[in-house]
Amino acid sequence: MGTIFLFEIMGTAMLILLGAGVVANAILVGTKGMGGGWLLINFGWGLGVFAGVYVAYGSGAHINPAVTVGLMTSGAEEFAPGIAANLQNMLAYFSAQMIGAFLGAVGAWLAYKKHFDDETDPGKILGVFSTGPEKRAYGWNVVTEVIGTYVLVLLVLMFGETPAELGPLAVALVVVGIGASLGGPTGYAINPARDLGPRIAHALLPIGNKGSSDWAYSWVPIVGPILGAILAGSTVQVLPLLGA
Repeated sequence: MGTIFLFEIMGTAMLILLGAGVVANAILVGTKGMGGGWLLINFGWGLGVFAGVYVAYGSGAHINPAVTVGLMTSGAEEFAPGIAANLQNMLAYFSAQMIGAFLGAVGAWLAYKKHFDDETDPGKILGVFSTGPEKRAYGWNVVTEVIGTYVLVLLVLMFGETPAELGPLAVALVVVGIGASLGGPTGYAINPARDLGPRIAHALLPIGNKGSSDWAYSWVPIVGPILGAILAGSTVQVLPLLGA
């Protein structure tokens, strides 16, 4: 249990610190990277995953409840060497990932504190912390998150069965690809902790002009990724039956 909490908190915090940090750099007023654009954000999040996976090596580097659910659904016996895949440990992963995501978001806020103070657009402030749809249609927003998370979790599970040995780099490149290809409609949460932990931080931190935390949308980046993870884990279970 201690291994799960230590590594998942640290790894998820690193992911969110760098991920939220690159968004802040790209969109907040007066930063060096202001106007850096979507691809800067995509690569920043990918490198955040790269760093987070390395930091969280001791727990299997899930840093995402969807990965944990995908492993559980796939029939894996262990979440990481020596850590059984059971309900108790799954809940421990979830808790650690949420704590880490919250702490990472607070770290990003501290790093860009003076720029948050100068920012007057509530949408940009919230955009640093959490995702939101370009076109608000909850059902279709869920579909987008299901598809993006399915791609991520399926490939994470498949990497463990192939000799590529690219490790964290492979996962990072997949995240860049998902953002560039499928991230446009919803901002590609593809990770419930990545969205909910920072959204809670947004609600609690003393940020001027921050406006609403958009709780009406907050269930979408939870439900969509969990459904996508279940589908990916189920696919991995079915493939051997098909002779793949």
